[in-house]
Amino acid sequence: MPTSSAAEDLLVSSVEQNASTITLVIAGVCLVWYVAVAFVCSIGTLQLSRSYSRPRLVALWGDDAPDVTVIRPIKGLEPCLYECLASTFRQTYPREKLHIRFCIADRREPSLPILERLVQDFPEHDAQILIEDEDASLQDGTLQLGPNPKIRNMSRAYREAPGDIVWVLDCNIWVAKGTVGRMVARLDGAGSTHKNKFVHQLPLVVDTEGSTMRDEMHGLNGNAGRDLSTTLPSDQRTASAIGGGRLEEVFMSSSHAKFYTAINTVLVAPCIVGKSTMFRRSHLGFLTSGRGIDFFTQNICEDHLIGDLLWKQKVPEEVAGEVWGKHAMLFGDLAVQPMANMSVREYWSRRVRWLRVRKFTVTLATLVEPGTESFLCSAYGAWAFTTLPLFHDKLAIPQTWTAFFLVWLLSVSIWCAMDRILYLHLHSAKSIEVDDQTPSFARPPKDGRRRVFGEWLLAWLGRETLALPIWVWAFWGGTKVQWRDRRFWVGMDMKVHEIRDDGERVNGEAMKGHVKAR
Repeated sequence: MPTSSAAEDLLVSSVEQNASTITLVIAGVCLVWYVAVAFVCSIGTLQLSRSYSRPRLVALWGDDAPDVTVIRPIKGLEPCLYECLASTFRQTYPREKLHIRFCIADRREPSLPILERLVQDFPEHDAQILIEDEDASLQDGTLQLGPNPKIRNMSRAYREAPGDIVWVLDCNIWVAKGTVGRMVARLDGAGSTHKNKFVHQLPLVVDTEGSTMRDEMHGLNGNAGRDLSTTLPSDQRTASAIGGGRLEEVFMSSSHAKFYTAINTVLVAPCIVGKSTMFRRSHLGFLTSGRGIDFFTQNICEDHLIGDLLWKQKVPEEVAGEVWGKHAMLFGDLAVQPMANMSVREYWSRRVRWLRVRKFTVTLATLVEPGTESFLCSAYGAWAFTTLPLFHDKLAIPQTWTAFFLVWLLSVSIWCAMDRILYLHLHSAKSIEVDDQTPSFARPPKDGRRRVFGEWLLAWLGRETLALPIWVWAFWGGTKVQWRDRRFWVGMDMKVHEIRDDGERVNGEAMKGHVKAR
């Protein structure tokens, strides 16, 4: 029989062997994840390089052009608001087929004078300002809606849309003049063997300084083309006060752009940002028992849920045996969002809001999201390269913490360089049709660079550093969010409930009385 000492040695050896096996398995999983993320990034980068290198061809539509209702929900004085909204009127699409609807909550909306000026400046277009508080169906109780303020604003425009096709376009988005024609063509299956149920664009944020409130009023009185936003005094323009815009600009033109484009290239799952989306009312009505967008009034992420529903469910044509595309991204066209005076705190709150919503809608994707960021993903890769015997034996990579740090630093540096190249490419505006009416934020930078490398690098490092803390707080720190100056809490059923100032939680059925009382 073995002695007690020998038995103890055997036990220790067995434990060490098991621990070593577990370590190697974890390192193998880390390697697979790192390679998979790098592969996805490569797909996105290649697609962006290929599709956003030159202006897109204009889609010519004649008398056969379908009617398109452009729904633009508006809340507050967004940066460059006039130019963003005016881009809708400047589309190269049959004027009589384009129906523009500006949607606001009430007549206290500060952007109302700008909307009225737009309607005056483009009298030949079918443009209307629709006010939620004056929606008869809502006020007399005929229509009961939940707390989503964006859906409540858009409901009437959607219900009364002249045609089947609707284009929901956020008020802070500028689009090139040929966008609507190309979106309709993509929806109709141009260049493909089948039509598509849902079309959307890649969003791109440009951080601007904007203009003063005095300039806005001057713009209404004499120069309608002024950038309509507010600017902080120079002594208040600290990194904390305006740095959020830089972080958002970097994020949307690097990490977000790569993964968004990659997923929409391979089309393995729905991936939508609701800045600019187009679909058919008949399809959504069929899938929601005729309710349309009102079906999502209890949710805060209606853009994702609309796209998800159209992705997963069959529309009448598919039921009849036709083949239809689920989603189609309009490669080459950008939904440009000018941004001004966003603080780091606002950036944090914005990211937390959407992560808290997404953790109930796409839980698995949100759970693994930190592993797609450069710092953590590079740590996975460094662990694999400095742990697996293959790399030690074949490449002589030491299995030390110093080697781990050097491999991690190399990976992050390569990641940073690729993001810089992608940033310069997207902000070169090579794919935008530039003319005399193109605003400065959508034009190519004069020196070819919107940000010098040092300025960009600080924003990139800040964004990457904050990615994990934001995720931890959003995923594990609660369910409350703030959106459009109102507070909500999100339930596991993906529905939102408003939290009033007195702390009371208001459900969808109680909203009607609350809205009348506000």
